Amino acid sequence: MTTDTAGTASHPAPAPPSVPAEDERRRRWRLVLGGDSAEGTGSALTGRDAAMDDALTALYGGGGKQGRGGTNRSGGLGASAPSVARWLGDIRTYFPSSVVQVMQRDAIDRLGLSALLLEPEMLEAVEADVHLVGTLLSLNEAMPETTKETARAVVRTLVDALEQRLATRTRTALTGALDRSARIERPRHRDIDWDRTIRANLRNYLPEYGTVVPERLIGHGRAAQSVRKDVILCIDQSGSMAASVVYASVFGAVLASMRALRTRLVVFDTAVVDLTDRLDDPVDVLFGTQLGGGTDINRALAHCQSKITRPADTIVVLISDLFEGGIRDEMLKRVAAMKTSGVQFVTLLALSDEGAPAYDRDHAAALGALGIPAFACTPDLFPEVMAAAIEKRPLPVPDQDTRP
Repeated sequence: MTTDTAGTASHPAPAPPSVPAEDERRRRWRLVLGGDSAEGTGSALTGRDAAMDDALTALYGGGGKQGRGGTNRSGGLGASAPSVARWLGDIRTYFPSSVVQVMQRDAIDRLGLSALLLEPEMLEAVEADVHLVGTLLSLNEAMPETTKETARAVVRTLVDALEQRLATRTRTALTGALDRSARIERPRHRDIDWDRTIRANLRNYLPEYGTVVPERLIGHGRAAQSVRKDVILCIDQSGSMAASVVYASVFGAVLASMRALRTRLVVFDTAVVDLTDRLDDPVDVLFGTQLGGGTDINRALAHCQSKITRPADTIVVLISDLFEGGIRDEMLKRVAAMKTSGVQFVTLLALSDEGAPAYDRDHAAALGALGIPAFACTPDLFPEVMAAAIEKRPLPVPDQDTRP
């Protein structure tokens, strides 16, 4: 029984209030230990608990445990999509969504079920999550036409959920940053930034009147309808970056929907693909990627550099684990040249909830020497990172940053 399994088994539906606490404790231990023998717990599984145990054993079983009738049980979901689909339905019945996602991931990793994801009836039974979508994207080229529409529906479900979670916060943070980046010294009354004005004039506080008399008004201009900033998202689509590709595609669509930003999205391995024309639909962006392959960061940055027309108003976000297969020195010179020209350059080792992946520490250190920290960023922190880049202030590098 793995640690994941033990954690999973701690989520079963609670026993009725009438069940004594000691019996409930034995029941939970029984589910953690697995198998059908009540030896050591004095508790046998029946009904719903027995069905939960069967679902867990199908994935995590083995080790010589004896099943019903004294037969030896081992992990396995069978070789057909219908049997796996039934198992997927069972775990969605018995476990919460977060646990279902862990079990799906383990089933793909432990039992080699990736090929079955090419069958529509299998896809209809899965719980959409970032890792599952990454697996589907890696199978995109092998996917038959009869499966692609179902796969798109699964991906659409996740993308819609992510947009709902992230879009409003991102637009709010970036709109505020764009307004603040256009501060003016003689603002109209409605454009006064009262917080900054008061802070700048505290020496003029009159205690007898309980007020501050401002000598200088500080304001922020209202964002114009014209493009204020250019944003280039440059995304490594090697296999280890699957979650980052998913989140970056969603953020790319959100940024592209803002009139004050002109957003470009570029994905790369050893080749470079510009997907800017698909940014109105992140699902199209995702199916335009091809996870896996090598990495040529220098070639990708060369493409991005060729698209820069206003360096002082451009933000380049490189999302990569920095394992460069191209020309290292030329890549670093290119980054330095962009930064010197006024480009705001941001390097994210990952854009996901999982922390930093394995990454090239030498390249991260070299970027750090150029004044560009490399760190992993969660999706919830990304709007703040972008807002800081727009305002040209220090980036909010997490406490657990991965700078060498």
